[in-house]
Amino acid sequence: MTGGRQPISPDSDLVRRLVAKDEGAFLELVDRYHAGLLRFVTSFVRSPAAAEEVVQDTWKAFIEGIEHFEQRASLKTFLYRIAANRARTRAVRDHRTPTLSDLEHEGDEASPLIDRFGTAGNWLAPPTPWVAETADAILERKQAMEVLARAIEQLPEQQRAVVQLRDVEGLASDEVCEMLGISEVHQRVLLHRARTRLRAALEGHFSG
Repeated sequence: MTGGRQPISPDSDLVRRLVAKDEGAFLELVDRYHAGLLRFVTSFVRSPAAAEEVVQDTWKAFIEGIEHFEQRASLKTFLYRIAANRARTRAVRDHRTPTLSDLEHEGDEASPLIDRFGTAGNWLAPPTPWVAETADAILERKQAMEVLARAIEQLPEQQRAVVQLRDVEGLASDEVCEMLGISEVHQRVLLHRARTRLRAALEGHFSG
């Protein structure tokens, strides 16, 4: 036994440096997360200029709040939670955010698409792997990625945010729930709907 001592957070040293106003620590964090934050906030605001402003506001709020960071979550979760709040505020200002009732309907809507995933979020019918590396295959893969990017862009805002965090940023479901302030069940529903729509878009591309 360790006498009930809390484990040392892997972010502890970085937090200490940030609190000490270490510019190198801040630049390290910006290099690690800035691009991902930009992708994430576009789930709420579409304008690149607005997204950049939201991310800049996020970094400002992060630096101002770092001294009060209690390390109950990871630095990344803390940072993305700030970004989500700032993005929602900007979306309200730009009249782009859904209401709470809209979100509930979005999660509960009957999908016109065939269910492709199990309850754990796994593929029930995995897509055919891309193994050929001929010029034609590479071109087809590039086109498929463009189809996927357009399909993500067309997702409802909350679905787009969840799939961005889970499948693009690689975050765990509990982190996503904390960042977006949603329940685990709602997160699973949103992710399921998003993945189903994306799968349908890819199938339409390959069968067209």
